[in-house]
Amino acid sequence: MDGFQTVLKFFMHRKTAIGYSFMALLTMGGERVFSLVAFRCPCSNENFRYGLVFLFSPAFVLLVIGYFLNSRTWKLFTGCWVNPRKIFPKGNICHFFYVLIQITLNALIAPVMWLSVALLNGTFYECAMSGLKNPAYLHAICHSKSATCFEELHKVACDKSSMPFSESDELKRTLQAQSQILGWCVIMTTALLSLLATCCASCQSKVSHLQLMFWRVYTEKEKEQLEEVFQVYASKLSERNLKCFFENKEPEEFPMPAFQAWEDASQLYSFSSSKQHYSTIHRLIEEGRKEIKGERDTMLDFVDGSEIP
Repeated sequence: MDGFQTVLKFFMHRKTAIGYSFMALLTMGGERVFSLVAFRCPCSNENFRYGLVFLFSPAFVLLVIGYFLNSRTWKLFTGCWVNPRKIFPKGNICHFFYVLIQITLNALIAPVMWLSVALLNGTFYECAMSGLKNPAYLHAICHSKSATCFEELHKVACDKSSMPFSESDELKRTLQAQSQILGWCVIMTTALLSLLATCCASCQSKVSHLQLMFWRVYTEKEKEQLEEVFQVYASKLSERNLKCFFENKEPEEFPMPAFQAWEDASQLYSFSSSKQHYSTIHRLIEEGRKEIKGERDTMLDFVDGSEIP
């Protein structure tokens, strides 16, 4: 039993890394399925558009899904049409764009994985670039090749060109090499930018590493217990209403947060270095439903989605 608890604790502490690994496996599997089942390079003048659609369209869909699945997206935009001050409090435009950038960076993880895997595989890029009719590109790719290369480059991806096999195979390998180089460039650039962003966020942190660790544990527990409380109170309220309906009784008073309390609790949290509040609900409980006038720093919305190293 102790061994099971140890394994469970290990996976709980590594759930972000496990989640990203699972996402990477799904991306590789999805790209492979697309390549084998859905993708059929037309080997015509449509190669360029066809290849780019298969390369970038799934990435765009994954980006949109990333926005949809991020709870902070809905915290930020819910009710903003009715009350624009929710996203621009006191006219603070930086607050909105800072949170939006955080949401976008999280949503970009899956698209970048897709582009990396697709470029490393090379199938989509090979089809797309074999249909590019740019004169400078054609002269570069067909250098020291037969004249047929300029006319039949789009057929290379399907092995239907009349060029000698050695030239056709060399062109395919060149296109695949270009694709893989771009893929590794995407991976290295993403890794470097992620490292720099993490280092910058850590350097600007106004709290210690231990307090950040405690913050993460607190927010995870609060989120878990909040969902449980939702279930309990929703069950009690529905049970009271149904009982009053069928028994034809007057309903008893049921304590519920006021409308403004729901609004206040749904706001994105802004960390104040002068007070140890670890969430919006914590702030509301400690100070009541009053507007916070304390200092705000770059830790904004940290606990809603970022991981603590």
